[in-house]
Amino acid sequence: MPTPRRVLVTGSAGRLGRAAVAELAARGHHVVGLDLRPTPGLPPEQSVVAGLDDDAALRRALAGADCVVHLAATPDDARYPRGEPPDDGDNFLSELVPNNVVGPYRVLEAARSLGVRRAVLASTGQVVAGHFQAGATSIGADAAYRPRYLYACTKVFLEALGQVYAKDHSITVLAVRLGWCPRDAAQTATLAGAEVYHDVYLSPGDAGRFFAAAVEADGLPPFAAVYATSRPVRATRFDLTDARRLLGWEPRDTWPDGTS
Repeated sequence: MPTPRRVLVTGSAGRLGRAAVAELAARGHHVVGLDLRPTPGLPPEQSVVAGLDDDAALRRALAGADCVVHLAATPDDARYPRGEPPDDGDNFLSELVPNNVVGPYRVLEAARSLGVRRAVLASTGQVVAGHFQAGATSIGADAAYRPRYLYACTKVFLEALGQVYAKDHSITVLAVRLGWCPRDAAQTATLAGAEVYHDVYLSPGDAGRFFAAAVEADGLPPFAAVYATSRPVRATRFDLTDARRLLGWEPRDTWPDGTS
């Protein structure tokens, strides 16, 4: 068994958060969750119900942690493609900026001031969606950013923020460009109807095992960006080589494993 660590998971009541909490706890780690809702599977004293804008709650949840797995975010653009004027609103200022730009800054600032030495940040394959949409395969982490839309832009910022905190504050930062782990039946149906997305599917089981590997891995570089998807059905779209090399992680599932 790995050395037990104290880990804060933000967004711990969400689809990915629950998977991370369950796998980390099963491996003997002390897990604290922070979410707007109670975290399933955690006792009340380890489930902090608060938002990222509650600095006192965030610092309380992070105190003594070895690592933070930061998953809390607004999960996508409210509308894409956007409508025609005047029906052309977006959620950039109302949700994406406070949750996906200011939120990770608050998390990394708290980690810096409290001496937390590792941060795992949830990015997205959407930061290179232009390559994917053009039919590219084996897209590496060194591919130029081609973000899908405004949500993906906030994740480009997240990765840049992680690089700054790794360089200037000696926090080991791993940015994970996640595949598509559907949050509900409607998303599962959408994914089922487009075969190309089966290659970037991420099952809850593979996600949980990925985050545990990210917490436990030794010898990580100061900053790295890696992809995490389940095993592709037809073609490798996102190159998993660095996740295998750095973390010893190998996906086990294939679409539609874990969707039911």
